[in-house]
Amino acid sequence: MRIIFATGNIDKVAEANILLKPLGHSVEILTIDGKIPNLIEPQSHSLEEVAISKINQVRSMIINTELENSAIMVEDSGLFIDSLNNFPGVFSSFVYDSIGLSGILKLVNEDIIRGAEYRAVTIIYSNGEIQKSTGICRGRLSREELGDNGFGYDPIFIPEQGNGNTFSQMSNIDKSTISHRTYSLIGLLDSFKDPSK
Repeated sequence: MRIIFATGNIDKVAEANILLKPLGHSVEILTIDGKIPNLIEPQSHSLEEVAISKINQVRSMIINTELENSAIMVEDSGLFIDSLNNFPGVFSSFVYDSIGLSGILKLVNEDIIRGAEYRAVTIIYSNGEIQKSTGICRGRLSREELGDNGFGYDPIFIPEQGNGNTFSQMSNIDKSTISHRTYSLIGLLDSFKDPSK
């Protein structure tokens, strides 16, 4: 299946391909007239609501285009920090752009318990149906930025299922085995098994 991923983040596309290409699916970034469309994120406390809003925006953009019958995927994700009442959560992208990793580390600087989790909601629209899945990766925050791979909060997030390294210290393949995005995609795999979809 050819999947069109509505995202401005090429790293997310690469992660999805690591999981889905071996299964015979291709994932490519959504472009309309050669440009990545700018999707409006609604003010919401729910990743699912944001993802549904994005899929509806994309569906309206591709009416009467060659992409109208394509499988369209959107994903929304965030970092939820226990001691900050799940902040930044759905506002992760805005907070990252505003205060960066150093700002987040300052907010939790004195916290002994540094639990956090990445959450992702992935939605696929195909053949007139919407399917959705959620993935969670538990972990904790490091005390400094570590590693130069990955993106977003990866340099400060240490997953429970890893070997003590941050996501940024892992290879893309190692990260893809335990990431929130992978868990969310795995939840949709049944819909990929039917080659007619």
